[in-house]
Amino acid sequence: MRVTLQYFDGCPNWKEAEQRVVAALREAGLQGVDIELETVDTQQRAEQQGFVGSPTILVDGQDPFAGAKDPRRGLTCRVFETPEGLRGAPSLGQLTEVFRRSAVRQ
Repeated sequence: MRVTLQYFDGCPNWKEAEQRVVAALREAGLQGVDIELETVDTQQRAEQQGFVGSPTILVDGQDPFAGAKDPRRGLTCRVFETPEGLRGAPSLGQLTEVFRRSAVRQ
């Protein structure tokens, strides 16, 4: 499994997302999975990559939190629907479930 955390430096939520990704991988029994940190540093690069905001968590190149319509592209902060309401990062439970499902498919 390949986990990538995309972010831009102006986003206040990416470090919290990173901490939750680490904890969720541990909860899912996947401590050996490395997290690749990828800085998206220009609007042009964001548009080319289809970057919908920071933080974006990719699992094997796919965004498990992508909405049906995510028209925004660029250097913007992202929000996630969580059991606690809209937040700047997915919940620990959401991430753990994503990683468990992905591990089963492999």
